Amino acid sequence: MRNRRLLTPLSLSFLDIMSCGFGSAALLFLIIKHNVDTNVLIPVASREQTSEVMLLEEEILEGRQNLAKTRNTISEVNEELVMAQGMARRIMTKIEETRTLIEQLSETTSSVELDQLKLNIKQLEQQKQQLQQDLQDRGNDVRRLVGDGNREYLTGLKLDGKRILILLDVSGSMLDDTIVNIIRFRNMRDGLKRNAPKWVQTLRMVDWLTARLPRGSQYQIYVFNTDTRALLPGLAGKWLDVNNKTELDSMLEALGRIVPEGGTNLERAFAAISKLRPKPDNVYLITDGLPTQGSKRVRGATITGKQRLDLFTRAVTQLPGGVPLNVILAPMEGDPAAAFAFWRLAMSTNGAFLIPSEDWP
Repeated sequence: MRNRRLLTPLSLSFLDIMSCGFGSAALLFLIIKHNVDTNVLIPVASREQTSEVMLLEEEILEGRQNLAKTRNTISEVNEELVMAQGMARRIMTKIEETRTLIEQLSETTSSVELDQLKLNIKQLEQQKQQLQQDLQDRGNDVRRLVGDGNREYLTGLKLDGKRILILLDVSGSMLDDTIVNIIRFRNMRDGLKRNAPKWVQTLRMVDWLTARLPRGSQYQIYVFNTDTRALLPGLAGKWLDVNNKTELDSMLEALGRIVPEGGTNLERAFAAISKLRPKPDNVYLITDGLPTQGSKRVRGATITGKQRLDLFTRAVTQLPGGVPLNVILAPMEGDPAAAFAFWRLAMSTNGAFLIPSEDWP
């Protein structure tokens, strides 16, 4: 019989050794605790943090949108730049062609013709200077002010004369066109009254008129409600020089501080015109309706339309003769007879009558 081979540790194969090693590793993996403790709470973000994250995400999205818009704008600008460069090259080409043509004409044109061209150019320069001088002589150059789109609304209201009086109604009714809103504004503080739309438009009317006073003329601004006074204290009865811009600016600043209040006494306003010496060449009246007060007190707490018309008739008797009265009427509700009465007065004095649009000036 063959001798049985004895088993010794040295006879184990390499694969058996590796299997034993992997088995040991697997046993250690099973023994070691590797499960996750579910009792540990994961911190939850607060509402403020969540809101902040959402806000940041919105800002990022908006930033990306703005970036896309910016890139589109850059592309458009680049296209316009290319077009402008091309146009510039074409213009330069035309300039060179024109210079060449001028040189050719200089060679072929006689000296007489050249002299005639030079004379024409000189005449055109003189006409240009004359036009510039005419623009400087216009009343617009006293103060620059135009309406939206440079619209000239007062084409029928001619501002001329050596002595011009602006007579402005500063009664409480100048706050609004409706009676309800007038009552509301009367109970507000002065700052809100000065910003009432109707009063702001009235200030713009005065601003517009003063900007178009003829150069070299004289002017005066009177305001009236229950009483009549010069806009600047101490200047009553004095004519002011249009060319004195500092004084004119002071006038408009003083006007901006006025708060419309009180009733309307047109009789005293017209009487103040008669006291001016020398008398004005033109009067521009800015008001919104017939008077509510006169030299004689009206009986009762309210006043009727007929009573207001009677007060107007008495006030007209105070006007000096030969002075055109131009009326700018901003009508209010409840006074239907005002438009006809002031129109008839303006026509009888050879003045003008105007109801401006809401967006003037």
